[in-house]
Amino acid sequence: MTDFKAGSIRNYAPFIGLRYSFSRKRNRFTSVIAMVSMLGMVIGVASLITVLSVMNGFGGELRGRILSLVPHGSVANRDGGIANWNELGATLLQSPGVVAVSPYISDKVLLASPTNLRGAVLTAIDPATEATVSEIPGAMVSGSLDTLDGSGFNVVLGASLARILRVQPGDHVDVTVPRLTVTPMGVFPRSKRLLVTGLFEVGAQPDAYQAYVSLASGQKLLGPRDRVDGMQVRTTELFKAPAIMAALAGSLPTGYEVSDWSQSQGSLFRAVKMEKVMVSLLLLSVVAVAAFNIISTLVMSVAEKRRDIAVLRTMGARAGGIMLIFVAHGLGLAAVGISIGALLGTALGLNISRVTAFIETTFGVKLFDPSVYFISELPSDLQWADVAAVVLASLLLSLLATLYPAWRATRIAPAEVLRYE
Repeated sequence: MTDFKAGSIRNYAPFIGLRYSFSRKRNRFTSVIAMVSMLGMVIGVASLITVLSVMNGFGGELRGRILSLVPHGSVANRDGGIANWNELGATLLQSPGVVAVSPYISDKVLLASPTNLRGAVLTAIDPATEATVSEIPGAMVSGSLDTLDGSGFNVVLGASLARILRVQPGDHVDVTVPRLTVTPMGVFPRSKRLLVTGLFEVGAQPDAYQAYVSLASGQKLLGPRDRVDGMQVRTTELFKAPAIMAALAGSLPTGYEVSDWSQSQGSLFRAVKMEKVMVSLLLLSVVAVAAFNIISTLVMSVAEKRRDIAVLRTMGARAGGIMLIFVAHGLGLAAVGISIGALLGTALGLNISRVTAFIETTFGVKLFDPSVYFISELPSDLQWADVAAVVLASLLLSLLATLYPAWRATRIAPAEVLRYE
């Protein structure tokens, strides 16, 4: 009797399992189920990789556009603003990790034009130093940030905010601030007419609510003339800002509050990350369904190969070897689907923008209206770590799917199968 534990056929199990996977002599119905399971793997893996790439692209776009206006960190004083802000700025610049600072005053206001009105956030900045802590100068689509340094009360609006108010550079808007002016006639809200001298656009929500004036104008409109609300801080690296600002907090006198972008915008990016996780789990269910089809394929394959199993057992094959045959059988089918799906998903992830552009050109439609979605094309950022995670998760699900049918194969009694042969 041949012993399957020795000799040149020691690795018979994977060999036989792969032969079963790609044999042309299988039952036609079993072949159809096997093709369906492979197709499910292809669709599931390709969809998961493509969607993760698109969500990475959206996350990158969101981070780049919103954080282009948001400083890495800020220092404020909860006791009525900062009077000696020039000295504080010089002190902050000497701190490790800090490369630039700029003063600011910010408050919510009401902007009104002859045809419309809108709530907004009015931020007073120093145009000379603002360029060192944010990307506003590079986002200007009309006019210049330097116009805020001119005489009079000038304002730079977000492009969407200007469209809502129906104003353009050269027009005027009236601003009403949450401050009171006491006159002999009574107490009135403080208001002022501003000249629109520029528009900026970053392609995100700040375009619809943000407005900028000079620091001198802001001190007259929003607060004490000799104080600022705080100092914007730029660090050496965006993702090191939380640690740098935390270290900075310990070196400042009592009364100062230190924050960073992860506190002001962190909830938004955590929500994006959670959405990515949930979408990944939902799409992974497609792969799980394909894995269940592998179970069906192997159950029918075990039923077909009962005689082969009995012969192998009588020739000395152990239960572990029989189980490994059908594990290799199922993983062979899954590996083909996963490989094709990974290649297809990678190709789509790298070229999704071209695909959407081709669809728009061919069918004459606009999938992404910039005025609605703030983007003109589908962003994508393929990360190989995501591809590896999807492939490994799919292989793990496939492996789990093969265990029960493979165990059932070991329960076949050779004597009962061969009794009537």
